[in-house]
Amino acid sequence: MTRPERARVFVDTNILFYSLDLDAGEKHARAVDALAMLWSYHSGIISTQVISELILNIQKKLGLDSERIERVVEPYLTWHVVVIDPHDPLEAVRTAAKNRISFWDAMIVTSARKAGAGVIYTEDLNPGQKIEGVEVVDPLSDSFTDPGQGR
Repeated sequence: MTRPERARVFVDTNILFYSLDLDAGEKHARAVDALAMLWSYHSGIISTQVISELILNIQKKLGLDSERIERVVEPYLTWHVVVIDPHDPLEAVRTAAKNRISFWDAMIVTSARKAGAGVIYTEDLNPGQKIEGVEVVDPLSDSFTDPGQGR
């Protein structure tokens, strides 16, 4: 895998959510570490889909009010944010069928490709798999190592 200071890394909702969920144990710690690395390299990417899913999940599962949600989400708006356009869902349908993944995962892949990401951080797809040229990495897994240190 390429080093994160050179690679742009698309971050799925689950990684952002676990970084906020103090009850998630080791997943919380690993998500916090992975995101800290991306912040330091200025290489994180999200999409409007990820922002929407994150807001829904932290409101529903963590019970945050609108002010706290804004404080949590606003810093991520300084990252590269992929805006979903009308053609993206159709591309995702093709990607889903071709790669046998869910539509929503295909939307993540579509957004990552659109942003030029080399990597997707997620626990929802198979680590090591390349989908449409983007490598899947699970930063919550036991086998995850800081890509900045090489593999």
